[in-house]
Amino acid sequence: MMKLWNAVVEKGNAFSQTDLMNLEEARSFFKEQTFSGVAKLLEKVIKIYILHPNNLGRCGHIANASYAGSDDIIVLGIGEKLAIHFLLTAKIKEFLVMPFNGVVATDMSTIKLYEKLGFIKLGSVTNGFKTKSGNFEDIVFFYIELTEKVSLTEINRML
Repeated sequence: MMKLWNAVVEKGNAFSQTDLMNLEEARSFFKEQTFSGVAKLLEKVIKIYILHPNNLGRCGHIANASYAGSDDIIVLGIGEKLAIHFLLTAKIKEFLVMPFNGVVATDMSTIKLYEKLGFIKLGSVTNGFKTKSGNFEDIVFFYIELTEKVSLTEINRML
C-alpha cells in the first residue's frame, strides 16, 4: 500500500501530499483511516483506497476518500469497482455525503467515472493544483449524497 501511495505522491499529478511515507508512517497512516481498501491481482496489490471523515464534529458525517493504482497493471473496470466499494463502505460506516475536494481537471477518466456514478459537479478552481513540475492545473469539485443517490441494492448490483 505504501509503495502505491508513494508512487502517486512521487508522480506529483494527483495527491496534495509532497512527502513520501516510510514504512512506520504508512502503517500508522493506513491504520488511522476509517477504512483502507485493497484490490489484489495474483497476490499483488494493484489498487488501494482510504476512507475517512472529511472533517470533524458537526461535519463528521461527510466522508472523503483517496485512491491510488499501479501503473504497470491495468485491469479494466477495477477503478469503477473500487469506487463503488468505497461508496458502499462509506454508506455502511454511516457517512451521508462524499465530496471530492479537488480532482485535477486533466484527469478525464476519473471525472467520467464520477459522472457515471452520479456525482454532482460543484465547480472548479482555476490553478488549484500545483504539479510536481511546477505547472498549475485546474481542479474540479464533486459530491454525492449517500442517503438518496446511492442505494445499497444498486451498489451490490454494480459489484
